[in-house]
Amino acid sequence: MNPKIVLIYIDSGGGHRAAAQALSEVIAEQQRGWNVQMVCIQDMLDSIDFIRRYTGIPFQEIYNIMLRRGWTLGTGQIIPVMHLLIRCFHKSEVEVLERRWQELRPDLVVSMIPHYNRALRESLDRAVPGTPFVTLLTDIADYPPHFWIEDVDQHVICGSDRAARQAAELGIPNGRILPVSGMVLHPRFYSPAVQDRRSERRAMGLEPDLPAGLVLFGGEGSGEMLHIARALNHSDAGIQLIFLCGRNEEVGDQLRAIDWHIPVRISGFTRSVPRFMELADFFIGKPGPGSISEALAKGLPVIVQRNAWTMVHERYNTKWVEEQGVGIVVKSFGKDVRGAVGRLLQPENYRRFRERAASLKNQAVFEIPDLLQGILARREHSDPSRCAVAPPVMRPEPLPGAPAIPSS
Repeated sequence: MNPKIVLIYIDSGGGHRAAAQALSEVIAEQQRGWNVQMVCIQDMLDSIDFIRRYTGIPFQEIYNIMLRRGWTLGTGQIIPVMHLLIRCFHKSEVEVLERRWQELRPDLVVSMIPHYNRALRESLDRAVPGTPFVTLLTDIADYPPHFWIEDVDQHVICGSDRAARQAAELGIPNGRILPVSGMVLHPRFYSPAVQDRRSERRAMGLEPDLPAGLVLFGGEGSGEMLHIARALNHSDAGIQLIFLCGRNEEVGDQLRAIDWHIPVRISGFTRSVPRFMELADFFIGKPGPGSISEALAKGLPVIVQRNAWTMVHERYNTKWVEEQGVGIVVKSFGKDVRGAVGRLLQPENYRRFRERAASLKNQAVFEIPDLLQGILARREHSDPSRCAVAPPVMRPEPLPGAPAIPSS
């Protein structure tokens, strides 16, 4: 019987679902023969979602509203309160999840979400004892305590050295800490999306040879895009901008209403992010692990912001950008982004940033199926009646680096 693998995701932000979808597609492409099922934690816990009961808003949507409205100040205080509420409902969560596991009967569970991993592990132990549980961080690092990594029986897949050290500090045995080369990205970020860069730029109303910045704040967009627009909208800026506003139609309309002095392209939600990134030369935006990693996979140096409004669990991402030498961190997009763009595009700086981006060689989405196969193989060895495991599959070679910045 083919093993059943359940991938747990959440629709708070777009990164968790995107990572689960990417991993599911790679497993299918590799013909592993596994029965992969994606399950949303909102659906699993909806019956005890008191936030939805009293407000009509699912708990997973609260995060998205915060992003759209820019209500991110004070997340360092909000997260402990949220964890307290989760702990208060822990018994109910375990009971509801146990019933769901009894229905699903998985052979392996991969959690791609934070906050609920203790309840997921405990409920799985009660419903299907001995089933392996994996926490796959879709953040560059954990934000302890009780965020991603819990002190429970599990494997932890880590996309950075810092995350691996954090797992060890929390008592995860060394053999259960599984490092990979970065964040999970969709396979389309590893394939060329643009055949003729100059022609496609012209078709979008952009200049074929002018340096282009891609401004992106995830699927929910952000009012910060307006600050960036005003700071860079100068006829002598020597750049052009591509804005991907996601589902934030209000910000998109405000951007279109600006009297522009530079070439721009303004789009809403799109699944063509790899194509837009190949048309750009650098990235400006939210320091989310997915957006940063996608930009770097396409060879784009990044400009991100770190201040009191930066989500606390994403602040390390900005330090990681500095540690890796792949971009510039500013305190204020409104005040500092123009100078940062000028520094980034200085030929020597730009060359160095691009070389560092190319050196990262993130292949995590192709590495993880082999790790899951190893876990299944160990499970099969201890209980041969459970599942059959497919042979290992070779991963594709990394794509060559993106083209150099055009001269203006």
